[in-house]
Amino acid sequence: MPLTAEEFELVANETHALVLDTRDAEDFSKGFIPNSVNIGLAGSFAQWVGEMIPNVKQEILLITEEGKEEEALTRLSRVGYDHSIGYLKGGFKTWKEAGKEVDQVQRITPEAFEKNLKSDKVKVIDFRKKSEYDSEHVVDAMNIPLNQINQNLAQIPKEEPFMIHRAGGYRSMIAASILKQRGWSNFVDVRGGLDAIKNTDAKLTEYVCPTTLL
Repeated sequence: MPLTAEEFELVANETHALVLDTRDAEDFSKGFIPNSVNIGLAGSFAQWVGEMIPNVKQEILLITEEGKEEEALTRLSRVGYDHSIGYLKGGFKTWKEAGKEVDQVQRITPEAFEKNLKSDKVKVIDFRKKSEYDSEHVVDAMNIPLNQINQNLAQIPKEEPFMIHRAGGYRSMIAASILKQRGWSNFVDVRGGLDAIKNTDAKLTEYVCPTTLL
């Protein structure tokens, strides 16, 4: 069901629906509806919906790129999520044009990450799987696998600044959106994740072939 910005806001406030934004991570970071979670259609959508939304009966309100509404609804339905109760007609642009509140995720370049690491000793949180982390990671980075983020929120600082990353940019934006939803704002996300960090002089642990970790 298509909803205007006013209708969308009303339904979001009057239900326990999850606001799911399926846009590209970069587009999401530049502006999104507060408390929405980003799982992009262009990535491993079904896998991460299943990982991050444990209740298949969860009511969902959708924000998609224009023309992608039916695709998002169909792909949700294929993995058992049949409780979508509406989508924002015209996408995020509609919300913005209506003058509604907007949130953002600050993203930094890998070069800025390296500079921050050297000058400030800012905490780094790596949201990759443990096996990926054990294979190679930024020295002194904390590991919290993305699918365990909700069980490990107590480990994440609320006062001091920190930087987050995954292997690339897609999954770290899922983490960033969840942190924002839970009240964190004292962090930045690294564009390109560890794949991009490797092209800087940031200090990494010695690489261990994942097969030796089994």
